[in-house]
Amino acid sequence: MRRSPKAVYPGSFDPPTNGHLDVIERAARIFAELTVAVVVNPQKREPMFSLDERRAMIAQSVAHLPNVKVEDFEGLLADYVKAKAADVIIKGLRVVSDFENEMSTALMNRSLSNVDTMFLMSDQKYSFVSSSIVKEVFFLGGDAAALVPEPVMRLMTRKRDSLRGST
Repeated sequence: MRRSPKAVYPGSFDPPTNGHLDVIERAARIFAELTVAVVVNPQKREPMFSLDERRAMIAQSVAHLPNVKVEDFEGLLADYVKAKAADVIIKGLRVVSDFENEMSTALMNRSLSNVDTMFLMSDQKYSFVSSSIVKEVFFLGGDAAALVPEPVMRLMTRKRDSLRGST
């Protein structure tokens, strides 16, 4: 008996963008179960949004997708996907340099977990959108509403207002 395929889409999602949501929605159509896994990465600089905020922004943004759940993990992705009995790791790609950066990681994850990575190209209208660019534009006063899901924009606005109030 063949079981339903499961996928894991890992990332820092600081913050989640419409490019992330595009990949999530497309992966959710392919796989019976998709776990969006927010990475706790001590090697990256401190995220702007807390782990709880990032999970909440994603959960609100994917509420319309019944086969998607949001979790977080710390440690090796290979260990996490094995523990989840996942069939595939999903990675979104925007530009060629993303592939160059992700290929060696995908090969390492395969050697550690025997789980393949599926690359999904983001819609071309999001090819320039990264979490870093969104934060920079928004917190310098630019309009980022077209770059992030509405629940993310709400939290970003609250965060910006609270940061301005504390200075």
